[in-house]
Amino acid sequence: MLKKLSNFPGIKGPVVSIVLDGFGINPSETGNAIVQARTPTLDRLYKNFANCQLKAHGTAVGLPSDDDMGNSEVGHNAIGAGQVYSQGAALVNKAIESGSLYESETWKNVTENVRNSNGTLHFLGLFSDGNVHSHINHLKALISKAKAESINKVRIHVLLDGRDVPATSALEYLVPFEAFLDEVRSDSFDIAIASGGGRMNITMDRYGANWGMVEKGWKTHVLGEAQGFNSAVEAVEALRAEGGYDDQNLPPFVIQKDGKAIGTIEDGDSVVFFNFRGDRSIEISQAFEEETLEAFDRVRVPKVVYAGMLQYDGDDFIPKQFLVSPPAIKETMGEYLALDGISQLAISETQKY
Repeated sequence: MLKKLSNFPGIKGPVVSIVLDGFGINPSETGNAIVQARTPTLDRLYKNFANCQLKAHGTAVGLPSDDDMGNSEVGHNAIGAGQVYSQGAALVNKAIESGSLYESETWKNVTENVRNSNGTLHFLGLFSDGNVHSHINHLKALISKAKAESINKVRIHVLLDGRDVPATSALEYLVPFEAFLDEVRSDSFDIAIASGGGRMNITMDRYGANWGMVEKGWKTHVLGEAQGFNSAVEAVEALRAEGGYDDQNLPPFVIQKDGKAIGTIEDGDSVVFFNFRGDRSIEISQAFEEETLEAFDRVRVPKVVYAGMLQYDGDDFIPKQFLVSPPAIKETMGEYLALDGISQLAISETQKY
């Protein structure tokens, strides 16, 4: 239970805390606009008033390792908490390692549905180890567990990155991943990449800025309507040759056999969106879950069990089912101030609320 702060001296206010987005401390002048800029006000504040430095990446803000950079969600959850909470990637890592993810009602619903319907389990998400929106190791863990639980058919829909990882690194992920699929594939475990495209071309729109991206993704992943190739590697190589695209802007593609898409999403299937970050996961979740959708014509809405890796919007409950519960952040700075009767006003850009 929170206790009232003792002997809080009070300050002739107001006290203002301002977060400068994308503003960091690095003494190197190479490529550093901040250090090279003229900043008289900041210089004066640093010189005349008490200050300290805060880490905004790695384990200091609840990420899995110090190699992981922070992002806006990390900042919103960490600043003012006065404690370290596991962020999305770390939460998922712990849930996989402990096995709690597979003990969740959502995982049971997802897997039991396809066993009962003899349907396909689909995994859709950002395909890289950038660890900002997703991690390929989470996908591999889910695939391995699906095989262990006697799921017969799995299809994977890859959103190529090139943004949180090098711009043309897709094949560095696809080639070893195809080798992984060759290892787990068997007569009783039918698994393959079914579709894909660049993250800034299809599926992963945010803030309702371009629902056309989501529509293209829907047509690709669900309806199987996109340029066809024999493999994802072939698709990447051919599309790069055609248009000189980097990964994040690659056009959509489907994998075909005998001229037919191998992984459309049908009635009785289950779909897991394996991104853990919310902003680019909400719209595709709405497309799967909402009875009526005004943003675009879905043409066909299959009856599926849909789940996110986490819940991406806690206010609107999007999606309804998710594999890993978010942290319950409590005893924050704001709570202490309120308990002391100190008036406060918190303002954030709507897109990050």
